[in-house]
Order: sequence, then structure tokens, then C-alpha cells
Amino acid sequence: MSDDKISSATVRGDFNDPNTVIHYARAAHFLGLWKSEDILIRRFFTDRDAPLIEAGCGAGRVTAGLHDLGYRNITAFDFAEELVDQARSLIDERAPGANIRIHHADATRLREADGFRDGAGEPRFAGALFMFNGLMQIPGRANRLAALRELRAVCREGAPLLFTTHDRENCTAAERILWRMETDRWAAGRQDPRLVEFGDRYFEDETGRTFMHLPTRAEILADLAVTGWRHAFDALRSKVSAESRAVRDFSDECRFWSAVSV
Repeated sequence: MSDDKISSATVRGDFNDPNTVIHYARAAHFLGLWKSEDILIRRFFTDRDAPLIEAGCGAGRVTAGLHDLGYRNITAFDFAEELVDQARSLIDERAPGANIRIHHADATRLREADGFRDGAGEPRFAGALFMFNGLMQIPGRANRLAALRELRAVCREGAPLLFTTHDRENCTAAERILWRMETDRWAAGRQDPRLVEFGDRYFEDETGRTFMHLPTRAEILADLAVTGWRHAFDALRSKVSAESRAVRDFSDECRFWSAVSV
């Protein structure tokens, strides 16, 4: 096992892995929007014609769901080429001719890419989404802050942002014990050398390899405050809606966040 630090290249490679691509493509085709996502998208994005940007669109699960809800001006992007291909294929199948643009782009460098600002160089979007913990799959807090700043730069003032994270403080008793053990490992310098910072996890299962940063609530509040977003709402998924077994098998408990660009 390499001791090299996990980087964006590591994560991109993991997302382009065939097992991972199949996992997300299946979810895009057969799972669709979660009940909680449906509820909060309708709550925070009230104008179906407003231009929306979806970061980390993966294989198009939420992109297609937005179209099914009646949103008609969607720009989506992901930095994994294979997932972008899957998303484009799904939209071609489900919504041929729809006003949906899917780009290959990096959330930390949006202003360098084409298609994310209007002809005068002004912000294009009236709302942004970064679903299924996508923001937390960017290694390094500085890079996650960059992604939040880039999304703010392409969104108009007053635009809502909806995203999810895990919450390492809201966990089971067994998980709290594991986090105490992890704290001791970091204090002794015995943590997984690939990890970038405390709160990171990197694991492998039948769906492929996954990097995830598990933040505290205070961490996310601080990150929003310094990147041009005002916190508006947060709640655990289970407090928003009960989910089907299929959704719970696909995703553990997570926290929804909404913020407004300032």
C-alpha cells in the first residue's frame, strides 16, 4: 500500500474505476431522488425556470431527478470523465432535447472552465447543489473551501446552495469509540499515512475505493462563513423524511445543509 497522500488525482481515479461507475450508474437509473432530497429541493429552489448548477453530478441521478421535478435550466458537472459519460447517456435517454448541459470540470477551478459564467463574465446561476456528500469527497480542507468559493463566484447574490455531509459528532456509540481511537492514533502519529487531516476516511468495498471527510457541524458553519455563504438550514436526513430500504442501503445517515450566497 502506498503512503502517498490522497489527492484529487487519487479520487478521480477511484471514481473512474469500473466498479464505482457501475455502482453510481445503477443508482442513477434505478434509485432516483431520495424523499428527503425531493422535499428540500422543492423547498429551497422554488423557481423551476431559474438556472441551476449541480456540482459533482456523478452518473446523473440528481440531474435527471431535477428534470423530473420540472426544473428546466440545468448545468451539471463532475471531474470523473467516466461518470460524465454516464450522466450524458442517462439524460440523452430520459430527457432528449432538454436544456441540460453536462460538463467535465473541477469544482475547485470553475472560473477557469467554459460554461459557468455569462457572456459578460457575470455569475450565471440562481442556485447550486452539491449532493450525496460530494463536497466531502474533495481531499483537503483548503480544497473544499476553494470549491465553496468557486460555486459562490458563479452564483448570483441570494442564490441557495443545498449539499450534504456526514457528521462525525452525530454517530453511534460504537462509532464514537472508533473516533476516540482515531484521535489517539493521530496524537501518536500512527494514523493512516495517506490521510490528509483528522476526520478523513479511505476505505474499499465491493463498490470500489472511497475517500470521505467527516466534518463536525462547527467546521461546516465556519467554512460557509468564510466562503461567501450564509447558513440557512441544516438537519439530519432522518429528521427530514423516512427513506426506503434501498436509499438506506445506498447511503448512511447524513446531514443536509442549505446556505444563501451573500
